[in-house]
Amino acid sequence: MPFSFSIYPNTIQYQEINFVSGWIYLTSEVESTSRGIIVYRQSDNEFLAYDRLPPNEPNACTDSQGHTTRLVVDFPFVVDRCNNAYYNILNGQIIVAEPDMIPNFPTEGVPVYPLIQYHTKYDGHKLTVYN
Repeated sequence: MPFSFSIYPNTIQYQEINFVSGWIYLTSEVESTSRGIIVYRQSDNEFLAYDRLPPNEPNACTDSQGHTTRLVVDFPFVVDRCNNAYYNILNGQIIVAEPDMIPNFPTEGVPVYPLIQYHTKYDGHKLTVYN
């Protein structure tokens, strides 16, 4: 389902991303399968946006209402605590130091997906996140 939303990252409401390397959790008001979005300020003029839905085994862990767990930021990583997987916040790629140490990690031959990334457009004032 297509979606788009805009924020003004240089305002006090979004003070967490007023500076480079800042990040924030946002939720989309559009009905979707998303568990929210992580917005990361990569530079003065560049932002990255990732879905908080785990890309590998998204239904492996659910809360009491049946929602899948959310990815969390433990800078400089994005962490899937259910599957004990770590992703690089700078490019969304999975980081695997010792796959044998990660419970539920996909076995050889099973695709391992990076974070679900959204497009961003920033004009110096307004940031638009869209798919």
